[in-house]
Amino acid sequence: MADPAATCCSPLPGFAAASPAAPPAIAPRRPVLAVLAWTAAFLLASPVADGLTYRLLGLRPGTALGDAVRFFAYEVPHVLLLLVAVVFVIGVVNTWFTPARVRTLLAGRRESVGNVLAALLGVLTPFCSCSAVPLFIGFVEAGVPLGVTFSFLVSAPLVNEVALVLLLGLFGWKIASLYFVTGLALAMLAGLILGRLGLERHIEPWVRERRALGTSAVERELALPERLLEGVAAVRKVVGKTWPYVIVGIGVGAFIHGWVPEGLLASFMGRSAWWTVPLAVGLGVPMYASTATLIPIVQALLAKGAALGTVLAFMMAVVALSLPEFLLLRRVLKPRLLGTFIAVVATGIMLVGWLFNAVL
Repeated sequence: MADPAATCCSPLPGFAAASPAAPPAIAPRRPVLAVLAWTAAFLLASPVADGLTYRLLGLRPGTALGDAVRFFAYEVPHVLLLLVAVVFVIGVVNTWFTPARVRTLLAGRRESVGNVLAALLGVLTPFCSCSAVPLFIGFVEAGVPLGVTFSFLVSAPLVNEVALVLLLGLFGWKIASLYFVTGLALAMLAGLILGRLGLERHIEPWVRERRALGTSAVERELALPERLLEGVAAVRKVVGKTWPYVIVGIGVGAFIHGWVPEGLLASFMGRSAWWTVPLAVGLGVPMYASTATLIPIVQALLAKGAALGTVLAFMMAVVALSLPEFLLLRRVLKPRLLGTFIAVVATGIMLVGWLFNAVL
């Protein structure tokens, strides 16, 4: 994939310092018109894709080229429209979940309660693995237990709203629910295990030294127009940077959908061989990409006969275990703790993959 850091590591607009200026005015009709335009575009995506593929281009249904072009013509607006809606809502919600408030919620919690709360907060805060690392550092500096911070670090990129809404829109509530439950359980268990190992001494000394300094932030409540504008700004910033990579992902999915034989994927990513899951995890780590980029590829893999557990393990590894994340964490964690974190999360992902392949 193209440079992932350029697509996900910038902080979202809701985490910038709030401006003391008066809330800007928003025309009352604009939100209604925007919702109507989005709904119309979403409903027209399928008939427009059919018209473009089969009438304008004259391709035939059931052919490799026809299926690939139709997949691409439909999924590009479908995924991008879902992404715009999700990022806007998250941009608005994000104005309530600032880093200082998240730290306050997690500080002083018991370990088990803190792991559950941290994992849930990770779901509510839209971070990729790279942008979650600075918050991870802030939690450690604020004295939040190490295991609790790891639960957040796993959950934030893995079980994010973009993944859940796109999975819901493309695959239905069953797969979206399975992904949510297993991802949340993985984040909580990883944090509990890492917290019980007593590896605090393997945090870099400069982080421990800054704990005594504490953190303080002066915040003010935003008015509704400001929150809506933060949502618009989030769409411009996040979607504006990620849309080329989403299109690349859809292009890969279209190629798989049209030309990759079903038997090949069924044998390579099927459920019959146990080694397909660790292989998928190993392939996923260096192929780091955003969730929105991966969803169309996952959709095409499943349509071609790949096993659900293997595909989900691949997706989880791509999102939750990334080389840029490892480089950032190395500034905070000594090699032994970093290696333990990677091993625990990778093992959990493989267990999820094997479980899904055995049950489904």
